[in-house]
Amino acid sequence: MPNAIASIALLVWPLVTLALFVRLSPERALLASLIGGYLLLPPMPAEFDLPLLPSLNKSTIPSLSVLAAAVMLGRLRVMQLVPRHPLMLIALAVYLLSPLMTVLGNDDALRYGPRLVPGLRLAEVPGLVIVQFLLVVPLLMARVFLGRGEDHRLLLWAILLGGLAYTLPILIEVRLSPQLNIWTYGYFQHSFSQMIRGDGFRPIVFLYHGLWVAFYVAMAVLAATGLARAARGREAVALWGAAAGLGVVLVLCKSLAALLYTMVLAPVLALAPRRLQLFGAAAMALLALGYPLLKGADLVPQEQILAFAESIHPDRAQSVGFRFDNEDMLLERVWERPVFGWGIWGRNQIYDAESGRELSVTDGRWLVVIGIFGWAGFLAEFGLLAGPVLLLWWRGRDAALDAASVTLAVILGMNLVDMLPNATLTPLTFLAAGALLGRVEALSVRNRRALAPAHPPIRTVL
Repeated sequence: MPNAIASIALLVWPLVTLALFVRLSPERALLASLIGGYLLLPPMPAEFDLPLLPSLNKSTIPSLSVLAAAVMLGRLRVMQLVPRHPLMLIALAVYLLSPLMTVLGNDDALRYGPRLVPGLRLAEVPGLVIVQFLLVVPLLMARVFLGRGEDHRLLLWAILLGGLAYTLPILIEVRLSPQLNIWTYGYFQHSFSQMIRGDGFRPIVFLYHGLWVAFYVAMAVLAATGLARAARGREAVALWGAAAGLGVVLVLCKSLAALLYTMVLAPVLALAPRRLQLFGAAAMALLALGYPLLKGADLVPQEQILAFAESIHPDRAQSVGFRFDNEDMLLERVWERPVFGWGIWGRNQIYDAESGRELSVTDGRWLVVIGIFGWAGFLAEFGLLAGPVLLLWWRGRDAALDAASVTLAVILGMNLVDMLPNATLTPLTFLAAGALLGRVEALSVRNRRALAPAHPPIRTVL
C-alpha cells in the first residue's frame, strides 16, 4: 500500500505548481509541472478516491493544478482553451460528450456465470467527463502557451533534461532491480515478474511500467538528436553526446519496440530533409488513425510481423501473436456496440459464459478507447492527437518550419504508433499535440492574412 510520503507528494503538488507559475514564465511552469509530475509523482494505486468524482492521482492532479494556477494568477482565460480549428473543435466536443452517450447505451447489467458486470448510471457521467477533460488539459494549455517554434524547442529541451535526470535512477534499478518506488512510496506499482528480462531487470522508477521508462528515454534520444542537428559548436557536440549516452541507457531499458523506433527515427532526424521527416510523422499518425480499419479488413500483415518477431526470439513471436489474437476477439466485441462502445467496469472485455473468467487482455490504447467509448470515442481521442500532425504536414508544405516543430511531430508520430501495441498515453502525448495544434493555428492565421486583399488607398478630393 502507498505510504504517507505518496499521499504527501500528491497533496503538495498543487502548491509546487502554484510556486512554479509565480516564479517562471507560463511556458516553463507548464512544462515543469506536467513533466515533473509525470516523472516524480507516485503512480497508481496512490490516489484520493472521492465519491462521485474522478480519482485524484498522478494523471489528474498535475492537470488540475496547472489549470487552476494559470487561471488564478491571470495567466489564462478559460475561453482561450477552445481550439479555433473547426475539425479539432468537433473532435474535442465529441471527446468530452461521448461518455454521456456511452452511459445512455449501457444501462444493462451483464452476467457471465457467477460474475455480474453492472450497468452504467447517469450519476457516473460527470466523473467520466471530468476525467476526459483533465486528460486533455495539457493539450489545451499547450495550444495556448507552446504554439511557437521557440516553444517547441523549449519542450524538446524539457524532454531531454527529464531523460538525463532519469538516467541515474534507471542505472540504479538496472543494477539493483526495480526498488525506487518501494523505497520512496512504499509499494511496487506493477507485476515484478514483468520487470525481469533475461539475467537483468527493466527499470520502472516512478512510472507505470518499464515500457513507459524505455519509451520516455526513446523520446529523449530523438529530442537530443533533433536539437543537435540544429545546433552549432560546443552545444552541438554536447547534444550529440547526450543522444549517444541516452542511447546506451535505452539499450539497458530492455524494450525492443522503443529501441526499434529509435534506430529508425534517430537517423531520419539526423540526416533526412525536414519535409521528408514531416511526411514520415504524418504517415505514422495516419497509420494510428487507420489501424482499426486495417485490422478489421484483415490488411495488417500479421504473418510477416510474426515471422520477424520469431527471427528475434520465439518469446517475442508468442507475445505478438497473443496481442493479435486479443485484438481480433475484442474487435468482434466492439462491433456489437460500435458507435459509443461498452463503457467502463470491464464491460468491453470478454468472459467465459460459464465460469465468468476474464478471457481477454487489452494492451493497446486504441483498443481500450474503442472498446469503452466506441468509434466515436476513438476518432475523437486519436483525432485530437493525430490531427495536429496531419494538419501541420498539410499547412507546412508551403511554410518554412523550424527543426524543433518537425522533431516534435516525429516524436508524437512515434507515440501514436506505440499506442497500437501499448497504452503509452501520457501528459507528454497531449503536450506535443497541443503545441503542434498551436503552431497549425498560427500558420492558418498567417496564411489568411497573406491571402487577404489589400485595402485600396483612400481617395481624397482637394
